[in-house]
This record gives sequence, structure tokens and C-alpha cells, in this order.
Amino acid sequence: MTTPIIQFIDVYKSYQSGSQPVTALEAVNLSLDAGDFVTIMGPSGGGKTTLLNLLAGLDLPDKGQIILNGRKVSDFSDHELTLLRRKEIGFVFQFFNLMPTLTVMENVELPLLLAHSSRTDGERIKTLLDYVGLWHRASSFPAELSGGEMQRVAIARALVHQPVILLADEPTGNLDSENGLKIIDLMRKAATDFKTTVVMVTHNPQVAAIGNRHFEIRDGKLTDQTA
Repeated sequence: MTTPIIQFIDVYKSYQSGSQPVTALEAVNLSLDAGDFVTIMGPSGGGKTTLLNLLAGLDLPDKGQIILNGRKVSDFSDHELTLLRRKEIGFVFQFFNLMPTLTVMENVELPLLLAHSSRTDGERIKTLLDYVGLWHRASSFPAELSGGEMQRVAIARALVHQPVILLADEPTGNLDSENGLKIIDLMRKAATDFKTTVVMVTHNPQVAAIGNRHFEIRDGKLTDQTA
């Protein structure tokens, strides 16, 4: 039996708002396998951002267990959590977050440098830029690209260190519908080709329906809508 890449076991998370505690996640249970393409939809304030923060190791639960790639997150030191984010988790954001003074190739290379690689894998960078259809723009700067091209660079950057998990926060929110669907197709293909578990937050029902697993989160409660 395959061990899940991600497990949430009865996870609770709350925050303080003034003098009142606010429940962000309540009794969340989740189990995802390698290569799952997961979409999570819900209203603002429903718990989506908190869930992503916990998946990224940016926050810890008040109660319950989170297991990433077979290890309890609560067992990680701060240094190990930093290495986890640099080496095992990729991020794609709504506003691309590319470095404007770096070329396309240098932006894709950046996670390898942050992970203190003694040398970067130029062939892998080329392969990924080919994969997203942008090797011909390797020497371009972000300002010279369209929004769809910038997001494809961001996906290549997120995959360059071969993460086991790719977290995407509204990756189509700043794109038109045609480019948005191309980005979703690319991430779905990456999940299959690289066996990366993709978890994507979206407000768009059409985008959410594309995942092979589809969840709704509302008032901190996660419901599997896949069936």
C-alpha cells in the first residue's frame, strides 16, 4: 500500500482576533497521494490560506497531526522546515513573483541557489523551460513577457528543485480565461509527468472542476467534493 504524500489528521487551527479566538480550521482530515491534482475552493475567510500555510510548513496546527512525505511536521526543527520549503515544496502565486532584474533562466535557477546547491543544473533548467515552451525566452526579462508567459516561468521555477508538493494560490487569478486554462493544463500535466502532488486554491468553479480531487472549505471545515 502506497504511503500518502500528505496527511492531515484531525487538524485544528485558530487565531486571535482582538480578544476573541477565531477558528480557521476545524477537524480537517486529508490524505493525498503522489501525482494527485487537487483543487480547493471556498469563500474568503473560509480557511484556504490557513490550509496552504500549514501545507507549506509556514504554520503549525493547534491540535492534530500533519504528515508530509512520511514525517510529522511537528518533529521538524525551524531549520528543517526551511529546508523543507526550499527543497520539497514548490510555490506558484497569483502575481507570478518573478524577480524583475533577473532573466527568465536566472529566475528558474533561483530556488537552486537558495537551496545552497554547489552548482546549478543548467540542463534541467533548459529541460523545464522547454517543457513550458519558453526556452526561446531564456534571456528575456519578466517585463518583456505576457502574463501567461510569466506564469509558465513561475511553474518552471516551482518545479526546478523537483518538489514532492506544488502549492498554487489562485494561479489563474491574474490571467484571461484562455491563458488560465493553459496554465491549469500545464500544472495537471506536471502532476502526471513528475508525480508531483499539486494543491491549488481557486475561486473559479470551472478551474476547480478540473482537479482529479476537488474539495470545498467553508468555515474551517473541509469537504471532499470529488464524487
